[in-house]
Amino acid sequence: MTSSRSPADAVFPIRTVCALTGVNPVTLRAWERRYRLVEPQRTASGRRMYTQADIDTLQRALALVQRGVAIGRVRDALGGAAPARAASRSSTPWAQQRARMLAAIERFDEFALDQVYDELLALHPIERVTRDALLPLLIELGQRWRARVGGVAEEHFLSVYLRNKLGARFHHRGGAADGPRLIVACLPGEHHEVGAFVFALAAHEHGYRVVLLGADMPLAELAYVAHRTQARALVLSGTHTVAPDVTGPPLAQLVAAAKVPVFVGGPVAVHQRDRLVAAAAVPLGTDIEAALARIGASLRSG
Repeated sequence: MTSSRSPADAVFPIRTVCALTGVNPVTLRAWERRYRLVEPQRTASGRRMYTQADIDTLQRALALVQRGVAIGRVRDALGGAAPARAASRSSTPWAQQRARMLAAIERFDEFALDQVYDELLALHPIERVTRDALLPLLIELGQRWRARVGGVAEEHFLSVYLRNKLGARFHHRGGAADGPRLIVACLPGEHHEVGAFVFALAAHEHGYRVVLLGADMPLAELAYVAHRTQARALVLSGTHTVAPDVTGPPLAQLVAAAKVPVFVGGPVAVHQRDRLVAAAAVPLGTDIEAALARIGASLRSG
């Protein structure tokens, strides 16, 4: 049975949200009531249902709290009130920048795309540019390619552009990290490498030594790499396109063979959370800072 609802519009019950964020239900309801960090939708029976944007907001809030920001100040640190669902998406500054990038992509104009990308990087860290501009743009292109002539070419154009930009940035990253070693790879069948590249860059900035393996990595190879490099953890990335059979027995076999924690980030960590947990992997969600905080806490306690 399939649903017409797109991944970006999917909603999740409080059980899933609490498992992904580590925030217990009592605390989550208090954060909603007292600080209005998120405003969940309600079903006809009154059940709370949360969007991916809500989950991202909670993960960023938790990362701020873990860095010592008082919960009463988190809402301001996140940029004010939770966005009203009735507000026009095109009215936000990030939506306007995405529209500029989309116009450049539709013309296959790399120079114009560079202009917007460089402007954003001059004002914001790469993690935020990726989260608020690049990944939503990739999702939009991925959703509309079936109904648009040239849509596949547009998605490929942006993917290659970002792979080159982020790959060069990773290759020329400054400073020698001396922290725990992480293996970062995309799940089998996953060809969107942007999230993995950005995570690898952020992990390096946090002091981790990173072995980046890229797209469509066979799970059977990863235990060998982990043992060979004496890695402390495996971090796998995937979007909503990852096939469910990947996150079943093959992932469970990897967890057993690797003998180190196996974390999974990206949209697949939300949409297939229960399968990941059943395979003894740790779902991270989509917020990179929150993911790094959770990995760090796990490695310190392990």
